[in-house]
Amino acid sequence: MVGGVAITAALFSGGCSSNPGPYPKEAMIPSRTVILSPGDIVRLTFAGAPEWNQSQTIRADGKLSLPQIGEVRAAGKSVPQFQSQLEGLYESELTNSSVLVTLENGVMSVYVSGAVNKPGKFTFNRPTTVLQAIAEAGGMTMFGSLKKVRLVRVERGQHHAYTLDLRSTMRGTLMPPATGAFYIRDGDVISVPQSAF
Repeated sequence: MVGGVAITAALFSGGCSSNPGPYPKEAMIPSRTVILSPGDIVRLTFAGAPEWNQSQTIRADGKLSLPQIGEVRAAGKSVPQFQSQLEGLYESELTNSSVLVTLENGVMSVYVSGAVNKPGKFTFNRPTTVLQAIAEAGGMTMFGSLKKVRLVRVERGQHHAYTLDLRSTMRGTLMPPATGAFYIRDGDVISVPQSAF
């Protein structure tokens, strides 16, 4: 895996939706500890029934199988939302229905294509920037360019495209319009263009 050092990127934004808007500030914040997805490992700690404490991997259908209450959907919910739901479900089962939900290991899958040495699907279990994902794909080929790296992401049911200029990062300099590191999200598609000759 690529190290977790924060990398700064100069960004320009575009969009596939009818409202592309400016570069999203939330992309500077790793979000994998917030929204649960299939493949995530969650730890459940029951205050009223320690014998039920356990870790489970969220299945492909987005559900977990829990003591007494059976199948519960976890995917698509934030950790606090899921915790609140469980406390409500266990209210009639336990005198103390407090349930602590923690994310032990989040998994993100992204696709890297274009002028990289090892294009394909890559999985990460910690916050990762776009530049780190490109490095995991073997880095650029001799014809690759970091000037207009394209990232396509699904946000609220719509595809959005962002064009990133990562050249200043590689030089260790910061050129306007510089921003914080652009973190990947599960399902992102990253395309590295070839240099213009």
